[in-house]
Amino acid sequence: MELLAPTFIAFLLAATALAITPGPGIAYVVARTVSGGRPEGLASCAGTACGGLGHVVAGALGLSALVAKSAATFTVVKYAGAAYLIYLGIRALRAGADPLADASPRTSGVGRAFAEGVMVEVLNVKTAIFFLAFIPQFVNPAQGIAQQFILLGSICVVLNTAVDVLAVQFAARLLSNGRLMRTRARLLNRCSGFTMLALGAYVVVQRNQH
Repeated sequence: MELLAPTFIAFLLAATALAITPGPGIAYVVARTVSGGRPEGLASCAGTACGGLGHVVAGALGLSALVAKSAATFTVVKYAGAAYLIYLGIRALRAGADPLADASPRTSGVGRAFAEGVMVEVLNVKTAIFFLAFIPQFVNPAQGIAQQFILLGSICVVLNTAVDVLAVQFAARLLSNGRLMRTRARLLNRCSGFTMLALGAYVVVQRNQH
């Protein structure tokens, strides 16, 4: 398997630009950091990475194409993902006036943070469609298509996860900054909640083009 250097460089530039664009993954890992601290935030990063790799494998096997072309399947998965984002947003907004009350955030454990991270990414239909629309542009048809798809998709996941980890570290740093910790925690919690609600609502109202 061989990728042409100019094509690979173009892929890296495009994938990096897309990775730093805020999305539901970043919103989720920041929300987990607010509620459970850096360990849960990093666990959620690992979860979204695993979910992303699941989409890569599904895309390489042609399963994501089935979801994208089937109106019924696409609609079910799309609204399931939207419902889950809305649920996460409502939960974040109902966390209380002081999400860091008693200087001890209410946690659900790194295991649950990881599992929810996987679910958030698996239910993100845009990820599946993105891989199918984006990666084939950089695949060399003279080589093994499935292997190239998995390689390029895995690079996308690594870039996205790196950005998520940076977001977690940034959020954790804000939360540990002395007397402003609780104020910033409330702000991040509410911003994350409203962001996930908005993302879920956008998916619901978006016109189904399939």
